Amino acid sequence: MRPSDPKAGDKKVSDPRPFRRRTRPVERSRLPLRDLFAEALAGVLQRPARSALTGLGTVLGVGTFVAILGLTATTSSQIDSRFSVLSATEVSVEDVGGSRPELVRLAFPADADARIQRLHGVEAAGVYWPVGQASGSVRAAPVGRQGGGEQVSVVAASAGVLAAAEPHLVQGRTFDAWHDSTGRQVAVIGAALAARLGISTLDTQPAVFLAGRPFTVIGIVDDVKRKSDLLLSVTVPRGAAARLWGEPERDRAKMIISTRIGAARQVAEEAPLALDPAHPEYFKPVPPPDPRTLRTNVTSDLNQLFLLLAGICLVIGAVGIANTTLVAVLERTGEIGLRRALGARGRHITGQFLAESASLGLVGGLVGTSLGVLTVLGVALARDWTPVVDPVTVAAAPAIGLLTGLLAGVYPAWRAARIQPAEALRR
Repeated sequence: MRPSDPKAGDKKVSDPRPFRRRTRPVERSRLPLRDLFAEALAGVLQRPARSALTGLGTVLGVGTFVAILGLTATTSSQIDSRFSVLSATEVSVEDVGGSRPELVRLAFPADADARIQRLHGVEAAGVYWPVGQASGSVRAAPVGRQGGGEQVSVVAASAGVLAAAEPHLVQGRTFDAWHDSTGRQVAVIGAALAARLGISTLDTQPAVFLAGRPFTVIGIVDDVKRKSDLLLSVTVPRGAAARLWGEPERDRAKMIISTRIGAARQVAEEAPLALDPAHPEYFKPVPPPDPRTLRTNVTSDLNQLFLLLAGICLVIGAVGIANTTLVAVLERTGEIGLRRALGARGRHITGQFLAESASLGLVGGLVGTSLGVLTVLGVALARDWTPVVDPVTVAAAPAIGLLTGLLAGVYPAWRAARIQPAEALRR
């Protein structure tokens, strides 16, 4: 075995890897958020008048959005309250006469009003039917030229019908149970019909002629809370109509019942039995519909309609921001080229113009939200309503303005980022 060379360990073994020179890493161009917002603010304030007009579209769009939703909620609450009070307190009963063919005349008893009014929760009730023999040409004079008169319908009603309808009288009064029981030939007409017939005062005891028979007008009404068709008809007492033209045929008479709140469905169940304990099947009660279902449908329809209008306003505002931002890109081509030559990248230019358009949308959203809320409050105070504004709407409206401005600035910012520095500086 050969002895090892003592000098072999002193030799330096050269590194087979090539020599690498250390270089400093290239520092990437950065644009901090603080500088980005500062540049965006400077761009917006550079032309304040143009920026204000540009943001006006978003102000109108967001303001309309908030005002429409607020007014819809406010008016819907008013519709809800009126609907609930009027519709939920009205019951109608139809005379179906049962299945007996021999029963061809009115099944409602003569004291139907009194029977129903004895039920707990009933405020007023009455029987009515259209008088076909007297409907047609109604005159204010016994004779006249051929074809003259007004074509209106005649309704025979007990005194309880007018009480349940709650009419607003312009002149005179409504007939009562005494007129009904004695068969007095009196009438109550609507204000529009009185004007067409030339009846302006009741001091002269004017009369209308129905099928040639005179009826003294004792009341003129211009509004009713229930049975609005009474405004277009001549209403006469039930007793007079039955004496002159007979009782109506089966299926033509009905009863209207006004109840207290919450008693309508119970009254609807008890009414047929109260009218005829032996034959309650002669009568078909019609309780009020569920107010929650109809209220939801009405509110949903209004919201869909007005949201469409608000969306159109927001689109108009977005188009205004996009147009103005695009014009600003074309006007600031030299500035963009200089920034690119100094090291700004395409994403920095994109971020700058997106920040400008987003700031316009945000400011417009804040101002529009304030104006929308003030509009709702002003309308509610003027109409003596309770203003209803959803907090979610108020919180979301500025964000919608911001999003609108951001989307409107996408294309102009993309155009700005594609501008080449040499071409921009040459311009």
